[in-house]
Amino acid sequence: MIVGIGTDMIEVERIEKRLSRESGLKPSLFTQTEIDYCESKKYPYQHFAARFSAKEAFFKALGTGWRYGMKYTEIEIQNDKLGKPYVTCFGKVSDELKKRNITGVHVSISHLKEMANAMIVLESN
Repeated sequence: MIVGIGTDMIEVERIEKRLSRESGLKPSLFTQTEIDYCESKKYPYQHFAARFSAKEAFFKALGTGWRYGMKYTEIEIQNDKLGKPYVTCFGKVSDELKKRNITGVHVSISHLKEMANAMIVLESN
């Protein structure tokens, strides 16, 4: 059963400016795995923007926004061997999913030179 849907869209330039200007922002928004992945790409800020958009969409799907001590770094967006993105949750975010009996998190992300977007679907049994 679907228990939440969230979507988000952001300008790549906005993420690039913020991450370039604020040195401590990157590790407060992204896990080291995400940082390493994005920085290995030719256009890293497109990938950072897509992952940030997915995290925003996740909080929208959860219906909480960024509250209750949950952190952006407790949501990690990775790609499987075929390139399909998936979400891994840690800490308070993981606790909230268990509390709500959410058993599935589905993510779709996309990015272009100027924009990135993401959609999250949360499901329970």
